Amino acid sequence: MSTAISVLGGIGLFLLGMTIMTDGLKGLAGSSLRTVLSKAAATPISGALWGGLVTLLVQSSSATTMTTIGLVSAGLLTFPQGLSLVFGANVGTTGTGWLVALIGLRVSLSAYALPMIFVGALAKLMGKGRLASAGASIAGFALVLYGLTTLQQGMGGVAAALHPSDLPAVLGMPEVGRLSGWLGLLILVVVGAVMTTVMQSSTAAITVTLSAFYAGAIGLEQGCALIIGQNIGTATSSAMAAIGASATAKRLALAYILFKVIAALIAIVSFPFAMPLIRGAAEHLDGVSLLAAYHTAFNVVGVAVLMPAIKPFTRLVERLLPETRSALTRALDPAALDNPVVAIEAVRRTIALALQAMCPKIEAAILSDHADAAHSVAEPVEAVRQARDFISGISGPPDSESEGLRLTSTVHALDHMAWLAETAGEEPEFPIARDDEEERRAAALCVEAMRLAVAAVDDIAREAAFGAAAAPIESLETPAAGAALDRLEENARLLKQFKHAHRGPTLRKVGAGEINVEHALGRIETIRRLEALARHAWRAVAHLLGEADTQAK
Repeated sequence: MSTAISVLGGIGLFLLGMTIMTDGLKGLAGSSLRTVLSKAAATPISGALWGGLVTLLVQSSSATTMTTIGLVSAGLLTFPQGLSLVFGANVGTTGTGWLVALIGLRVSLSAYALPMIFVGALAKLMGKGRLASAGASIAGFALVLYGLTTLQQGMGGVAAALHPSDLPAVLGMPEVGRLSGWLGLLILVVVGAVMTTVMQSSTAAITVTLSAFYAGAIGLEQGCALIIGQNIGTATSSAMAAIGASATAKRLALAYILFKVIAALIAIVSFPFAMPLIRGAAEHLDGVSLLAAYHTAFNVVGVAVLMPAIKPFTRLVERLLPETRSALTRALDPAALDNPVVAIEAVRRTIALALQAMCPKIEAAILSDHADAAHSVAEPVEAVRQARDFISGISGPPDSESEGLRLTSTVHALDHMAWLAETAGEEPEFPIARDDEEERRAAALCVEAMRLAVAAVDDIAREAAFGAAAAPIESLETPAAGAALDRLEENARLLKQFKHAHRGPTLRKVGAGEINVEHALGRIETIRRLEALARHAWRAVAHLLGEADTQAK
């Protein structure tokens, strides 16, 4: 009974410590996690390397994966780039096994663990910001060490009651037939997968395997078989997490599952050839380190096999799970809300795409007396509404002043888009006096303003159409976009001047009997709407491209 309590308590302390440490490390990383990942995946190889490194540092493949989902959804990364990061995260997460093998099972740090827990908890409770995150990291790491010590004590009791011969024999063990060896291998692979599924942590399951081997409860080949299954078991967590998730999350989850299965199949097929090598290496190296190395090795091989075929692999995943959402709102992935910086970027892209879709419809409504503007802008209007709901889900204040200003400019742009949509949908027609040269000029200025707004955000629309990863919107301030924005501002100012100059003479025509009251008020209202459309389009683009001061309305 005491053995079971020690084993279960050790696993619980280990899981609790990993959770606290991971949260602390993510807090220390802050928005830099998004920055590093968005810049790291320039090539598939660099993406895999950085994905592994970041996962190793934050001790959480889920943190890397969820941030990657948000970046892909927001358009900052292509799906293949996101896959390279996820592949790297699979390798990086094996680093915890090395931590356990090289330190946790060899060096008794339990005497230092309790003081570390006290210091870390004190910093977490009394500190703020990075100090609190550092405290959580220290306390979590100490809990991991204390849990490993408790687990070791329990495994000593397990080793006294359990011998490797009590478990199924696998290929590579002495005097094992081929058929029985394959059967034993598959049984232990299934047992390993069940262990991970039950614990919801491959790291904890592999730690149990390493501790059991260190205590002599299992053999080297049996440990390798269990590790294969434990590596597959994480796929069940991804499958459950993908239920009800966005298309991007489902695609990355499917890719993650396929990667785990392919890596496991490679490990199983190569098992008869790998075991003699591992057995030979065991004469010079300790078995715990070999088990950790084996875990890393077959994940690295899986990445090496899939990386050259990442494009066809991507197309396969996309065919299996086609995108069903509107192109305008595709970036509004709930996974992006885990990182406010990414969520803001997703909203900005949605605004830009809605603007690019709405302006040509407004142009058509102005040029045709019978165009139904209220109906034609329905889709971009819905995109703006969803963007407003989405941005409301961002919780907590921005991490820095620059992020606060970025959020402010995004809300400004969203507000102007809402006004643009409302103005366009007020009336189905734009009754312009076609025989009045000045009113025709005003209509032409507004039409040109709509075209200039589209030109200013054209890079975003083009990248979205071809599925390429877009750069942050500030970097889209190209000379062409800047020139379009300057002309758009000039058109808006000219229409504002014309609106004020037009009202008086139009009303005087009523007194002179040239037009009736209803006609005069309709023409004044049309010019007001034309001016409002150009103004809101200009302000929305200006805030998107970072050219609007924070005091502008």
